[in-house]
Amino acid sequence: MSMYKGKEPTLVILAAGLGTRFGGNKQIAQLPDFNCTIMELSIQDAYAAGVRHLVLVINRQVRPLIEQQTLPRLPTALQVDLVEQAVDNLPSRFASKALSREKPWGTGHALLCAKPYIPGAAIVITADDYYGPGAYVQLVRHFADAGQNDMAIVGYPLAQTLSQQGGVNRGICQTQDDYLLEVVEYLDIQQDSTALSGVAPDGKRVNLSGTALASMTCWGVTQTLLKQLEIEFSQFLESYDSDVKSEYYLPDCIQSCIQQALFQIRVYSACDRWFGITYKEELKSVSGLLYELRHG
Repeated sequence: MSMYKGKEPTLVILAAGLGTRFGGNKQIAQLPDFNCTIMELSIQDAYAAGVRHLVLVINRQVRPLIEQQTLPRLPTALQVDLVEQAVDNLPSRFASKALSREKPWGTGHALLCAKPYIPGAAIVITADDYYGPGAYVQLVRHFADAGQNDMAIVGYPLAQTLSQQGGVNRGICQTQDDYLLEVVEYLDIQQDSTALSGVAPDGKRVNLSGTALASMTCWGVTQTLLKQLEIEFSQFLESYDSDVKSEYYLPDCIQSCIQQALFQIRVYSACDRWFGITYKEELKSVSGLLYELRHG
C-alpha cells in the first residue's frame, strides 16, 4: 500500500500513436525477455509507487488486443479506464473539421480525451517509453507534498537518451531554482568523438551538455492544465485549415500555461535510466537491457 493514501495521482498512458517509424502499433509490441509490453512495466512501477487508477488512451484498432492480452495481466486492485482517441472526438461546433482527418490530433488532444476520467492530479507518460520505478515515486511524493497546485516533470540526462540508430530530437528543460522556464526543442542530437551537439531552433548546430535534462514526456499534471487544454484546443481548431500534419501538442499548452503564470512546474532529475523504442530493430536490445536492469 502507498504511504500517501488518498492523494495518489491517476496514471495516464498515451498509447494511441500509430507508430509510423516502428511500422505498427508499438505500444502492444511484446518485449522478448518479459512476454509483456514496456507499457506494462510502467504500470507495474506506478502500482508499486501507490497508483491505483489507470487511464489508457488508445486507438480503436488495438482495443481488442489490449482487452484480451494486456488487461488480464494487470493487478486486480487497479481501476482501469480505456479511452479511445478518436479523430471525431471534438466539440460539436468543430465536427466538420474531422471529416477529412485520418491522423490523430496529437498528444494534447490525447490527454484531453482522458480528462473526463481524471478526478484530480495525474502522471502522464507515453506507452513506448520506460521511465524506471523512481519517476513514479518522485511524482506520487510530489503530489502528496505539494498538493494539487504545482505541476512537475521528471527530466532525464540528455546523454542517456541518445539512440544508436542515428540523431534524435529532444526537448531540453531550461530551469531556474528547480522550476521549469521552458522546454526548447533541439533536432538531430548526436554524439561524435569530440562533442554532443544538436540543431537549435535558429537552425545552427550547437554543443549541448550531456547532463542537461531532456523532457521525455513524464509529467505530473493538475486540473488547471486539463481545463486549459480544453480552451486552447478550441483555439487550435479555430485556426485549423485542414492541414493533415497539424497536431495539438501537450508541451505547447504547458508552455502557454507557464507564460500565463497559471502554475509552476517543479523539475525532478530522474534517478533511473530512460529507455525508448522508435524502431522495431531496437525491441530485442532494449528488452535485454531492461531485463538486466530489473533482474540483474
